[in-house]
Amino acid sequence: MDAFTYRQNELYCEDLPAEAIAEAVGTPCYVYSRRTITDHYDRLREAFAALDPLICYSIKSCGNISICRLLAERGAGMDLVSGGELHRALRAGVGAADCVYAGVGKTDQEIRRAIEAGIGWFNIESEAEFENISAIAREMNATCRGALRINPDVDPRTHRYTTTGKKETKFGVDLERARAAFQKYGHDAHCRLSGIHLHLGSPIYSADPYVESIHKVLALMDELNREESIEIEMLDLGGGFGANYTTDQSPLAADYAREIVPLLEDRVRNGLKIVLEPGRTIMGNAGILLTRVLYVKTSGEKTFAICDGGMNVLLRPSHYDAFHFIWPARVAAEHTPERREKDMAMPGLVPIDVVGPICETGDFLAIDRPLPPVERGDLLAVFTAGAYGMVMASRYNAMPLPAEALVDGDQVKIIRERESLDDLLAHELTPRTVDVTAARPTS
Repeated sequence: MDAFTYRQNELYCEDLPAEAIAEAVGTPCYVYSRRTITDHYDRLREAFAALDPLICYSIKSCGNISICRLLAERGAGMDLVSGGELHRALRAGVGAADCVYAGVGKTDQEIRRAIEAGIGWFNIESEAEFENISAIAREMNATCRGALRINPDVDPRTHRYTTTGKKETKFGVDLERARAAFQKYGHDAHCRLSGIHLHLGSPIYSADPYVESIHKVLALMDELNREESIEIEMLDLGGGFGANYTTDQSPLAADYAREIVPLLEDRVRNGLKIVLEPGRTIMGNAGILLTRVLYVKTSGEKTFAICDGGMNVLLRPSHYDAFHFIWPARVAAEHTPERREKDMAMPGLVPIDVVGPICETGDFLAIDRPLPPVERGDLLAVFTAGAYGMVMASRYNAMPLPAEALVDGDQVKIIRERESLDDLLAHELTPRTVDVTAARPTS
């Protein structure tokens, strides 16, 4: 599952006590386990080895360049959704040819930069985007490759904000439009449309939606080959595999592969390239958020633990109503957790709202959560925070962004310094006047 365990009633990350890390780094802070990151990546690669996939780590899940470099050293490509993520991938030492570039709103500048870098594949979200990419490539006297993102209208049974494979979402094109798009653009000279991209949503706790989508896409591939002489060279299955927000919640990588691999083995032997885009399944359980209790407050029948980190450092609970297991870093023996569950069956727990310092009623990490009694100064660990944690953090209420630390055995390295108050003002201290006369319309 991960390398965050309790030893003699105290939380450790690998071989270091969480309390010692917090004292050295400060709070709030994100703490990642190198051992967990590499273990999750290696298990995924091993599970899908029969398909020899290009595993493109989803930078949007956790984009710290040290983590990108760590995964690049294991052989990972990168899944990108912006020019900024392309910049991160290149600075991490990943060749652009090993990157896939998705996202519904690619700008002309981002497209040019990706073509110049030699991007492996554009995952293309619409007909209008294809035409724009092709036109830009033509202007540059260049060629590139595209994979059409297909919306198979499969329900991944996850949160509506992270469901991307249904017809009503903004992502991709439906199967009928996909047929027409390949007919119209399948032989384009500047953007070779020879791939298909799927991404159903996240997190997905069953292989069934993938299996259903793959069957639909394979039928389309055969039809395109038979009727349009278009051969699909690459199938990108996207990401979305789950993480264990509670113990044993998610299938293992091998469980997903057991259902998916047999559908594609023959196609791979005949030359089809498979791409995977894991993010959460690698990083979710590889990180925790450490936050310190500032005050304990009672109001009526409610008890609040007011912490130095809230929605500004971890948005998921307030934005998605997401559950994260939260527990003190030091506990009495009777409160040492053996599992992480929504309802912990232990004596002496009390319902507590774990909230942050932000001036919003929606600033919370947990509501009415059964926890051991806490006091001012206690350190709380928010688990499964390695994915979609720091990347969604904000400076709301002029709160500096937190630090990030990477633990390797008994060593800890700060991989992002905590922002200072001066950092908050860095882009505001030198106002400049710009000449807009050239932009004025002429009559």
